[in-house]
Amino acid sequence: MQESNYELQKEMLENLISNPKEFEHRHSSDIAKVLKEIYHNEGKESYINYLRKIPEEYLGEVLLELPEYLKDEALEELSVKKLAEVVDELDSDDAADLIQDIAELDSQKEQEILSNLDDEDVEDIKRLQKFDEDEAGSVMQTELFSAKLDEKIGDSIERLKELKDEYGLENIYMVFLVDEFDFLIGYIPLEDVITFDFSKTYREYLKEQYKRVRSLKATDSIDDVIKYFEDYDLVVLPITDSDGKLIGRVTSDDIYDIIEERATEQIYKMAGVDEESEDERDVKIITKKRAIWLGVNLFTAIAASFVIGLFDQTIQAYVALAVLMPIVASMGGNAGTQTLTVMVRQLALEEINWKEAKQAISREVLVSLLNGMIFAFVMGLVAYFWFGDYKLGIVIGAAMVINLLFAGLFGAIIPLTLKRVGIDPAVASSVLLTTVTDIVGFFAFLGLAKIILLG
Repeated sequence: MQESNYELQKEMLENLISNPKEFEHRHSSDIAKVLKEIYHNEGKESYINYLRKIPEEYLGEVLLELPEYLKDEALEELSVKKLAEVVDELDSDDAADLIQDIAELDSQKEQEILSNLDDEDVEDIKRLQKFDEDEAGSVMQTELFSAKLDEKIGDSIERLKELKDEYGLENIYMVFLVDEFDFLIGYIPLEDVITFDFSKTYREYLKEQYKRVRSLKATDSIDDVIKYFEDYDLVVLPITDSDGKLIGRVTSDDIYDIIEERATEQIYKMAGVDEESEDERDVKIITKKRAIWLGVNLFTAIAASFVIGLFDQTIQAYVALAVLMPIVASMGGNAGTQTLTVMVRQLALEEINWKEAKQAISREVLVSLLNGMIFAFVMGLVAYFWFGDYKLGIVIGAAMVINLLFAGLFGAIIPLTLKRVGIDPAVASSVLLTTVTDIVGFFAFLGLAKIILLG
């Protein structure tokens, strides 16, 4: 954010604070971006001062949009009274998340905030906190709009208006139909409801298609929730208890956040860094976390260098090998990374399982082999015209075919094997694959050179 733009954004925030109703016309993520710039340009004190001036009904959403380290700073500095009012304004799922964040920082402060909330709100928060983080119940919100089968449509719409006015109920796309005991029966999209005769009941409009409601239990996996949203293009999913009673809903915005978080986590893991440590501001913590994986990489590099050392006399006798050697390892590494990325993604999205592994491995090996043959021919010609030795072209061409073949094979096998033994493929796959492609590439290239050029 350039300085002039920063000043304009800061002025915008000050205008919002002067006219609080205008916050309704600004997205919380935009406000969070300005606060982040204020923190980095003017420091913590100014950042906290601006936070304190934002009305509680909007502050909660802003806090949830901030990076973890900035959110933690705010939760530590804001008063119990302020945070209690913020939590009270949030939807139940967001309120539970924010309370959990506070608990991790200061359990005493968490209890003080809970004591300032209504019993009903506390009950909702504690109910959601009981679910494991990988269960559907942990991301559901208890606020929803349901109607009994024999309720008049007009009466339910009036009730919806009251819910929106008094409780700020948002993102209502469906009317969930329940029986007298709150067991989920079906749903009707609001776009259909507005075309109905408001003097009639829902039972009179209950078609077979409305009964085909997709729902999950609160104890089902979040992976199942994500799959439902992706497979059926849902905007909302009803959540029931183990008996089938409607107890909440999951909306698409929460699922998008989870998908983004998982994608970010996968990217970090593939690079050998830790997402939580990268959110830290402490250089020592970041350095320590990264150093662990760099240490692992050092040992794999030593292993590759040991292979090179076995052929030191070959390299001394044929200096051109030192020039071409990195090309073989680089091509193998890149080809392996392509395969690895595809496999890790498919495993993460559950698009492939162990039974389909043989077909996937065969496909990746074939692709790598074909690419190996293409680039072996190209590199063989380059080596021949570069150094004027057709044998050198044969050596690098053959080595490239071998290394790309192994890159495709192990790029597919490594993540599948790690997944099978319960290890996250994104964490260790890249290190293991780099070791394989380096060692195989150097050994094949230098070994062939010793046989063909000096044999």
